[in-house]
Amino acid sequence: MARSESLSAGRLASFAERSLYREAAELALVAIAFLLYFIVRANVIDRPEVALENARQLVDAEKALGIYAEAAWQDAIIGHELIVRGLNFVYFWLDFPLIAALGLWMYFRRRAQYTFTRDAILFSGALALVAYHLFPVAPPRLLPEAGLLDTLRVYNNASYQAQSTEFFVNPYAAMPSLHVGWAVLVALGVARALPGNRLVLVLAVGHVIAQSTSTVFTGNHYFLDWAGGVAVAGAGIAFAVFMQRRGYELLRRALERATGNKQQGSS
Repeated sequence: MARSESLSAGRLASFAERSLYREAAELALVAIAFLLYFIVRANVIDRPEVALENARQLVDAEKALGIYAEAAWQDAIIGHELIVRGLNFVYFWLDFPLIAALGLWMYFRRRAQYTFTRDAILFSGALALVAYHLFPVAPPRLLPEAGLLDTLRVYNNASYQAQSTEFFVNPYAAMPSLHVGWAVLVALGVARALPGNRLVLVLAVGHVIAQSTSTVFTGNHYFLDWAGGVAVAGAGIAFAVFMQRRGYELLRRALERATGNKQQGSS
């Protein structure tokens, strides 16, 4: 009996140790992925003249579509400091900090939904990096003729171009808007994690609306950037679905074959 209990305790300890290593590896993987994303994003482009010209092309496209109204939107709220500060808060704090907090909760409480959301976010981020390199776009606040303020800098003395964050930031990454794209993915992930909860659904949809509008009001994005953000989010969802249905099984088989071949070669 004592030996059986000892074996059971040993197995439990071994399982707990493997689980701890797995969780540490997962968190390290995500942390490194996001760190690489920000580093690569900050260094993929150093051609401001190209970014400004692409921004003007985007403005021309919006004018042709009859949707160029970013300056009018900002003018409508610029005299209301409380509203501006609230939108600044949404744009700055309810993006990556919120993603990190919800990601931790989903990882420990809703693992399947976490994996789906993680895959969608990382894949959409990879696509966005390619877009930032191929088609850099200056945001409205950096386009002189647009006439928009950088509300984060003016009202909150905060900026993505601050010296403390400059290494991690590419100022010419307006298209696509990952503020919008990742808000969509986080909303979907939380809604899937807590199905049937109407309050959560309302908050999730409200977050997408608030984040999307804040990108324009703060002078950081054009309306067409929303479309780009939704597009890469859609691609991320498609990738996550593929990984759930076939991708992970294909990876498992590939790893088993690789491990088997390695063992045969060493025997």
